[in-house]
Amino acid sequence: MSLTGCVRGVMARDTRGVPLKPEQRFSHYPATPMCTISWWFTGSVEMLAPGAATTAFSQRSPVSSSVAFGGPFARPSATWSSGPVHGMMLLLLPDAVHYLTGADPGNWMNRLVDVSEVLPQEWLQMCMSVAAEQTDEGRVRLIEDFLDPRWQVVRPKQVIGTHRYADWVSGLALHAALSRTGKSLRQIERRVLRWAGQPLRELKGFSRAERAFFEAMEANEAEAVKWSGLATDVGYSDQSHLCRQSRRITGFTPKELWDRIQHDEGFWPYRIWQ
Repeated sequence: MSLTGCVRGVMARDTRGVPLKPEQRFSHYPATPMCTISWWFTGSVEMLAPGAATTAFSQRSPVSSSVAFGGPFARPSATWSSGPVHGMMLLLLPDAVHYLTGADPGNWMNRLVDVSEVLPQEWLQMCMSVAAEQTDEGRVRLIEDFLDPRWQVVRPKQVIGTHRYADWVSGLALHAALSRTGKSLRQIERRVLRWAGQPLRELKGFSRAERAFFEAMEANEAEAVKWSGLATDVGYSDQSHLCRQSRRITGFTPKELWDRIQHDEGFWPYRIWQ
């Protein structure tokens, strides 16, 4: 809990021993303001070209590093693996990456690169220790033990719990507004852009989309989702507005996304988030 405001979560996936068909080896990810560190302990993945269809003939390029840093993504992305994969992804809030490493997240927008291009030496040593560890539980402990003392030194005093994006965006805007150097709206927005890599308006869009996602998941447990009502409840002008934003962040309309979460193996990240 002491890493609140720094780590959003850790996702691990192991398909060794699972007989997946080629079309089940895709992984779909939404656009996100977060930065990531990804490890592949077994196997490797290929990144699909932006907008490429998830087919056997889709354009894709290998992720050359077994430990990669990802900046915020302003568009949805997808990967494919030719065989079994065991991997882990650390989800870091972008302002925390800036405070901890000095890196500007915006410089790595829509990019997945070797960690050595971005992170300081002590971080690279942590990454190698995680790669050498034998269990996922042990890997998470190594990550926590590395980050916790460093985060306590640099964390903003008024950090707000980040159960969801809306909490984080509110805390980030508050921290920017209370900074000692300049309090004009323009200065606040410039500060947020430097810390998070994206403007405050975009970050608020992510928080609204996440709220819609969770409310849709909860509503469907009881009955069919009423998309028009949900759209206005979370602050969209109408259902068409919700659909446009859903396509921009996930690549699909809300109904298409819901169906794929239920039936498509490649949407496992959404099921974890759900």
